[in-house]
Amino acid sequence: MSVILAIESSCDDTSVAICNNGKITANVIANQTIHQNYGGVIPELASRVHQQNIVPAVQQALIDAKVTKQDITAVAFTRGPGLLGSLLVGVSFAKSFALALNIPLISVNHMHAHILAHFIDDPKPAFPFLCLTVSGGHTQIVLVRDYFDMEIVGETLDDAAGEAFDKTAKLLALPYPGGPLIDKHAKLGNPLAFKFAEPQIPELNFSFSGFKTSILYFIRKQEKENPNFIAEHLDDICASVQHSIVQILLNKLKKAAKQYGIKEIAIAGGVSANSGLRNGLQQTADELGWKVYVPAFQYCTDNAGMIAIAGYHKFLAKDFVGQEVSPMARMEF
Repeated sequence: MSVILAIESSCDDTSVAICNNGKITANVIANQTIHQNYGGVIPELASRVHQQNIVPAVQQALIDAKVTKQDITAVAFTRGPGLLGSLLVGVSFAKSFALALNIPLISVNHMHAHILAHFIDDPKPAFPFLCLTVSGGHTQIVLVRDYFDMEIVGETLDDAAGEAFDKTAKLLALPYPGGPLIDKHAKLGNPLAFKFAEPQIPELNFSFSGFKTSILYFIRKQEKENPNFIAEHLDDICASVQHSIVQILLNKLKKAAKQYGIKEIAIAGGVSANSGLRNGLQQTADELGWKVYVPAFQYCTDNAGMIAIAGYHKFLAKDFVGQEVSPMARMEF
């Protein structure tokens, strides 16, 4: 029997989950709205707010799961990658909690956890499968052979797809976080209104640096001719940008699926909540006969539920760490 308390604090959301014998029975997420004032996450503020949120989040998770501290058999935590100050809060709390109760500690790679979120609910992918992991900091195609046998077969050489969404939102003066707002406006626009060049990157890798620059130059040029261009064409701009990013992602994913002969396809990470990506993936699946897997919305963005399920499988393997463990801002996959 296992009752695992999981802590996620890699960026600006403080999340605590409970996994009871492989089932997520609580998944509390405390958002930090303070960063909206700055148009992005301020690391020092994030770590301070984590300190304020973590105890109430743990208390709420215990209540939601109907368990007590004494029922917990192990503590799982995000070791990295992420913001060092934010990670430090979660790691320190996890170590203290485990030490006080004399129970094991489980270190979890944040990116592994995004992929393993697919094993929280049914249907679950069959091994091997390909997972497109897309967030503000990462864009990867991962070949998943087993729970912890994963290989990155393609990744961004510079910026992530999520960053392309966020930077576009800034250019359009949309409030933070801008990615969901681009998705919202895209539903009302014409995805073919404006065309942006697809980066020509070899093999299965990505690049979004030049793509972001092309959007910047496009908007500057249009605003010179019409100062009200953004206001008059906001929906079409968002739809066109989103369509371009989705096509870049899906084209590489199709190439990977063909190269490895795999039809079990999953997406994970914050950008997997994007409706354009979800719809595009399903259309591609219908055309190519893929079986596709997308986590529930609450398990797409940063959350402790995915840390808990990863921790559960590590618990079964007795893969524990000692009190000397420290957070890692950059962590090997």
